[in-house]
Amino acid sequence: MKSLVLQEDPREKLVLKDSPRPELKAGEALVRIRAAALNHRDQWCRVGMYPGLRYPSILGSDGCGVVEEVAEGGEQAWLGQEVILNPNVNWGSDPEFQGYNYSILGMPTNGTLAEYIAVPVHRLHPKPTHLSAEEAAALPLAGLTAFRAVFRKGGLKSGDLVFITGIGGGVALFALQFCVAAGAKAYVSSGHEAKIEKALALGAAGGFLYKEEKWTKGPAKVAPLGFQAIIDGAGGPDFGEVAKMLAPAGNLVVYGTTAGNPSPIHIPRLFFSQANIKGSTMGNDQEFADMVAFVDAHKIKPVLSSVRPFAEAISAFDEMAAGGQFGKLVIRVSE
Repeated sequence: MKSLVLQEDPREKLVLKDSPRPELKAGEALVRIRAAALNHRDQWCRVGMYPGLRYPSILGSDGCGVVEEVAEGGEQAWLGQEVILNPNVNWGSDPEFQGYNYSILGMPTNGTLAEYIAVPVHRLHPKPTHLSAEEAAALPLAGLTAFRAVFRKGGLKSGDLVFITGIGGGVALFALQFCVAAGAKAYVSSGHEAKIEKALALGAAGGFLYKEEKWTKGPAKVAPLGFQAIIDGAGGPDFGEVAKMLAPAGNLVVYGTTAGNPSPIHIPRLFFSQANIKGSTMGNDQEFADMVAFVDAHKIKPVLSSVRPFAEAISAFDEMAAGGQFGKLVIRVSE
């Protein structure tokens, strides 16, 4: 089968090659992948900045495909169904925190950037019928991360004021779509005017260019009492100023540091306002099911930056490294 393999060769870390078709174990399903999507973790694996790297490995955490075989011990009713894959591996019994042997599909276990993948049957979910295979492939990892950040950690309620940093990435865009669907008023930031314009078309109430001097005065004007929730995947030099935007008892949810190490925050402001800073990553299996149901109920469609054939998959990594995408980068693996 065709696959995109991460190898240890420093001259060429990613290579399209033939790999053995996976053999099923009891309770597993064989899924023919129709489309797969990239996440930042895939690019971090490519450049050696992800823990526990294993070579060779097939990357990819997001995928949509058709179940072609189910081994003994698995529910045969899945045969022939279009599915998406829950990328959680061993979340554990505590819904608040993943177990210590937790991992994500695509590293160290082989992932979705291949024509076939074998996964336990309990990782399968029916594809929402309003989504194409390419749209559905974009949903799992970023959608789950955003859903937990917005609802469980952010405590979002209808009517809340929300601020989302770095619009254009998959998680930030899902966070915006979820907030709009839930009746919140969401503002965004970006370094590009074009991305803000696109966010406004998706329902954002306003946007701010973080490259402008003293840009944080803009959010302060639209939310003088602060935001009930801030969803931040950037960190970086503006983190301290962003933290000042929290409303009393507000929640600043941090799921990444794409802009680098965060600047210091003003601690007295934090405790006098009874505000919270919460870390978040991925989400438990129940949240995955709830996220898919929410997307289905509100007919949310993931934003796609590009869709390209499997033969051009490496160029999608290059696009992610350049940081110019707005939405998910999707690979059409098979028909």
